[in-house]
Amino acid sequence: MSGHDHGVAAGTSQRSKLIIVFAITFTVMVAEIIGSVFTGSLALLADAGHMFTDSTGLLIALIAASLALKPATLKRTWGYKRAEIIAAAGQAALLLGVGGFVIFEGIRRLFEPPEIAGPAMLWFGIIGLAGNAVGLIVLASGRNHNFNMKAAFLEVLNDALGSVAVIVAAIIIAVTGWVQADAVVSLLIGALIIPRTLKLLRDTVNVLMENAPQGLDMAKVREHILALPHVIDVHDLHASLVASGTPILSAHVTVEDTCMTDGHAATILADLQQCVAEHFDVSVEHSTFQIEPAAHRDQESMPH
Repeated sequence: MSGHDHGVAAGTSQRSKLIIVFAITFTVMVAEIIGSVFTGSLALLADAGHMFTDSTGLLIALIAASLALKPATLKRTWGYKRAEIIAAAGQAALLLGVGGFVIFEGIRRLFEPPEIAGPAMLWFGIIGLAGNAVGLIVLASGRNHNFNMKAAFLEVLNDALGSVAVIVAAIIIAVTGWVQADAVVSLLIGALIIPRTLKLLRDTVNVLMENAPQGLDMAKVREHILALPHVIDVHDLHASLVASGTPILSAHVTVEDTCMTDGHAATILADLQQCVAEHFDVSVEHSTFQIEPAAHRDQESMPH
């Protein structure tokens, strides 16, 4: 089997796992929404919101895994990679509203606690935990394959913790009758949703603004380029992300005039590409360099 075929087979396997876990997570989310209506538990609704976060994250991961198998075209030279970012930004905006509602309602219920059906809440919490456990088992073997699968594993693990919190609250209500436990757990789950949502929103905005990838020090990139033999200057240096895991970089590199005729230009280009691909924490495999002779600097009309 060729390396390409092996990669496609691995990608197909990852996609199959993500489909199974997404189906489980989405089903449990729906069950918890029904359970919230039936029991009056805000904690179940909050955990359903938490699972909605992760269901959407898993769906994005599934889309990313599917799109990774599609070749680029002349019209869509990067395929549909940016669709992942647009979907994630929409998810973040929606979840800010969900998290805000959960926290607001949780505070209100601390002072005006409604009746909670503790035993039924417990069973719905157990259903949620069981679904999360199956999801963790499915993803366990592939969680270290790439960042996409690792993120999916961590999302399901977070769901499992939310289900445990619901179960603990249900037991406290059933044993002690302290119904405020439902509101306390809701606030804890809301506290999990908001920071993750803000981080997701920040990361997606950074990509859409075409900021430099997090972890790539552009000052050090410039320093490395200038340290290469025969390089005089570097300008128009830009780096961004097409989507998660796809950094790109471009630059105009000024070299000694003689390099354009003595063969050094090709060597410098190879060194530049190797440098950005291997010397930094963020490996940039998609790089474009314009090699310019020193005499060309006077003709630059739009420096950046």
